[in-house]
Amino acid sequence: MARNMSLICGRLTFFLCLIVVSTFSVRYEPNWDSLDSRPLPPWYDAAKVGIFIHWGVFSVPSFESEWFWWDWEGVKTNSAVEFMKANYPPDFTYADFAKDFRAEFFNASEWAEIFQASGAQYVVLTSKHHEGFTNWPSMFSFNWNSKDVGPARDLVGELATAIRNQTDLFFGLYHSLFEWFHPQYLQDKANKWQTQKFVESKTMPELYEIVNRYKPDVIWSDGDWEAPDTYLNSTNFIAWLYNDSPVRENVVTNDRWGQGVMCKHGGFLTCSDRYNPGKLQKRKWENAMTIDKQSWGYRRNTKLSEFLTTDELIGTLVETVSCGGNILVNVGPTSDGKIIPVFEERLREMGQWLKVNSEAIYGTYPWTYQNDTITPNVWYTAVKISMEQMLYAVFLDWPANKTIHLGVPKTAEWTTVYLVGHEDKPVNFTTLHPQGVLLEIPQIPTKELPCQWAWTFVFQGVLK
Repeated sequence: MARNMSLICGRLTFFLCLIVVSTFSVRYEPNWDSLDSRPLPPWYDAAKVGIFIHWGVFSVPSFESEWFWWDWEGVKTNSAVEFMKANYPPDFTYADFAKDFRAEFFNASEWAEIFQASGAQYVVLTSKHHEGFTNWPSMFSFNWNSKDVGPARDLVGELATAIRNQTDLFFGLYHSLFEWFHPQYLQDKANKWQTQKFVESKTMPELYEIVNRYKPDVIWSDGDWEAPDTYLNSTNFIAWLYNDSPVRENVVTNDRWGQGVMCKHGGFLTCSDRYNPGKLQKRKWENAMTIDKQSWGYRRNTKLSEFLTTDELIGTLVETVSCGGNILVNVGPTSDGKIIPVFEERLREMGQWLKVNSEAIYGTYPWTYQNDTITPNVWYTAVKISMEQMLYAVFLDWPANKTIHLGVPKTAEWTTVYLVGHEDKPVNFTTLHPQGVLLEIPQIPTKELPCQWAWTFVFQGVLK
């Protein structure tokens, strides 16, 4: 068994561990009906918060959006064209950037400590992006990997080891199914996906390689807009992943496995970049988003105003979890392997908030209502302990008045309300009929508030 249940429980000790019935005996067929019937491993839904890391050769130029560097042949942005003319010789190619991707300051232990401090419960690292450079010494990417060129290191292996040795986080890998410059990929595309030379010799062997070598808890595939899943053999790989791989009981997958698959099939749905629907969805979903509002990769020319504030980041986190999603918070390290201070600050401040408000996030489930019908910027989550339901109302703004009207909680005679992090005395409230409450906001000096951004009131014993 890849991960026994006691280990799963031990890695998430801060909330009530779910009892899991093993599905080891179930065999999944290589079709979406069968694969979509697999229960989502409980750790993923309970975790709620992850870290995304976009890092690779594109971190060297780190100018404009990272899309410019991945779509090298299709450069149309005037500023990018002028940048290249002013700073590089005419015969310069994308591959020439690789020697400068040295990662000389990369310290996996330092990254692991930052991610642990962020309050995240899983990490997803780019193993390979659309240009095909692998951040591990792949047998299927000769002279275009982090061991042969640039860092001369196994970047995936170093971070996987640090995450597992120093933290209780789950570890995942992003992998692009496409390589926009690979000759076999271009030939298959020219053949309208009727040949599979690239799939059989490159992208699928890589996927089997990283699963067997690094045993990731998440496979975050990217390849939804060009070739169909039948060309990519996606369902065959996922069936192996669920049935026979070393991570078969614990692994989770996303929905980007070929054209027409996204937002329909897979372990959890992403639907689009920065997907945040603002309402409850029928299936488990993930909001993969960026602290840099414009880019997934690091940009040297970014401005402070182009980063999410901590207040905006926590607001997005709360809204996402309230609507049943996980949030995957992206950072783009520099080519030399540093997480710049603004990224680190946002992650650590998110962790400070989660340390106080963890019970309103980890292991919760969506409530009857996601946000309040009367007071804006109030989002709800819930959890059941024994037979009692705990309702969490997260206020993104501290109330300016002494009382505030919440339109949806239905309280009983035994209901009590507390401000999370300030539980020395209950919060007074008046029950309204047929439902709703009028909360008396505690008059607390600013410096004594339990946190700086969003504030959580917990209702113990609500009826609805």
